[in-house]
Amino acid sequence: MTKDKTNVVSIKRIEANRKNAKLSTGPKSSAGKFRSFIPDDKVTNATRLIFTSGKVYYDLIAERDKLGEHSTAIARVERLYPLPIEDIIAEAKKHPNATLLWVQDEPANQGPWPFVALAVNEAFVAHEELNNRTFRRVSRRATASPATGNHHLHEEEEKALMTEAFTR
Repeated sequence: MTKDKTNVVSIKRIEANRKNAKLSTGPKSSAGKFRSFIPDDKVTNATRLIFTSGKVYYDLIAERDKLGEHSTAIARVERLYPLPIEDIIAEAKKHPNATLLWVQDEPANQGPWPFVALAVNEAFVAHEELNNRTFRRVSRRATASPATGNHHLHEEEEKALMTEAFTR
């Protein structure tokens, strides 16, 4: 059985990104318990609040560090069901002037976005200070397949995703 060198290189790049992220918090707290939601305690009164889940979190942290961005908070949703909606609401309230974004690596019609958008928008209605806030998606365009099938095109899409996340 032969190994696919492209997959090995991609896996090593992903692992390097995660190691280079220099994260002080992970999905487990210092007590060793699973946390369904991990807020960003580094940024206060952000102008952009990104909610995300999965490996794209590490890419976003690396991009924020590369840009020297200090006004973007990145919150990590570790459990998608049941969605930690109260934590999401509390984080949105901590940043009253922030643009609220959900960033996902998956295409728009895939991944958690459809479920998350519905749940968050329904929950925001019950909170007057969140009523006029828009929760928007940043992702790859809707497609029938989850991947492009072309490594160079994938890298271009990934770059565009990071650009949009930090400029929208």
